[in-house]
Amino acid sequence: MAVINFIQIILLLLLGIATLYFFIFALAGLFYRQPAYSANPRMNRIAVLIPGYKEDEVIMEVASDALLQNYPHDLFDVVIIADSFMPETITQLRELPVKLVEVSFDKSTKSKALNKAMEYLPDTYDIAVVLDADNVMARDFLLKVNAAIENGFMVVQGHRTAKNMNNSMAVLDAASEEINNNIFRKGHRVLGFSSALIGSGMAFRYGFFKDLMSTVKAVGGFDKEIELKLLKARHKIEYLDDALVYDEKVQKEEVFSNQRRRWLAAQIIYFRQEFFKALGDLITKGNFDYFDKAMQFIQPPRVLLLGAVVLFTALFSVVNMFIWENSFLLFSWLGLFIACIMVFLFSIPVSFYNLSTLKAMASLPKGMVLMFLSLMRIRGANKQFIHTKHTSTGLEK
Repeated sequence: MAVINFIQIILLLLLGIATLYFFIFALAGLFYRQPAYSANPRMNRIAVLIPGYKEDEVIMEVASDALLQNYPHDLFDVVIIADSFMPETITQLRELPVKLVEVSFDKSTKSKALNKAMEYLPDTYDIAVVLDADNVMARDFLLKVNAAIENGFMVVQGHRTAKNMNNSMAVLDAASEEINNNIFRKGHRVLGFSSALIGSGMAFRYGFFKDLMSTVKAVGGFDKEIELKLLKARHKIEYLDDALVYDEKVQKEEVFSNQRRRWLAAQIIYFRQEFFKALGDLITKGNFDYFDKAMQFIQPPRVLLLGAVVLFTALFSVVNMFIWENSFLLFSWLGLFIACIMVFLFSIPVSFYNLSTLKAMASLPKGMVLMFLSLMRIRGANKQFIHTKHTSTGLEK
């Protein structure tokens, strides 16, 4: 009995600390209010950088759509960074009023593509916007990030949201994105921390970004590397909830697993590299932002946390209620379960409370298994480029 109780206490502490972290920021996210920036700021010259690796299926529509911004057309360029595209796609792209940078590497990475493009481009831009090859900006996206940059921020993260929710896997992926937006962006800004970066829908002061990217060598998770560099240097990252970028959500289990494998590998690698450095900066310089980022890397994926809390709460509730009658541990598990559920209720937008989401929840156990298997297969994922192939281009009506 003592051994079982000891195991319960250890599990309660481990799961409880993670749940408390998410709960605090999820609750704070409910109080987020979009900052109001000047409606008539200085209009900067913007480079919209869109790197793509073998993205022949989507790049033409994405490039064409990116040209339709409600921003002075002589003040922004759409830059397509074409890695391993087919010749016919290159020919089609040359017919559009975009800047085309063709690149080729023995081992392709997003950071290499961005660096090569900025070697080619003139240093006449004020802002760099980074998109993925499937991203579609809302028409006013450039106007909004320009206003925030003019307000004094070096870095701005836009609101990446679902372009498609055409099957259960896509719905779960879309919900996961919004949960992260609430916890790691809204909640963090409310409590004075920096927003987390996502890897696309980001805007930077151009010269600053060019210098920063020249130091980035990441194979996967390049956004995490630049985020750590930013926070260590005490640059605050703003979040704009109303600056929308539509992103394709995964529709296949294989793509889901590969994507999560890449993300988990990057998290673990950066936690090992940065935790003690961040702890030192916290103690000697009071750099809470940097330390918080290092702590994020060790937090379990939300779906695995939910699965573990549900499983252990059910198991130990039966044990504590019917076998050893330990009311303290029983109520501890029930309290943990309620807190974990509240994290999701706080973070999922009201628009997701519908029949499609209810149907998608039937796939949640499969998603938990896929996430667990991805965690078991992370070895070596940070040493190779794991490409997420995109197929959907149009926004759902």
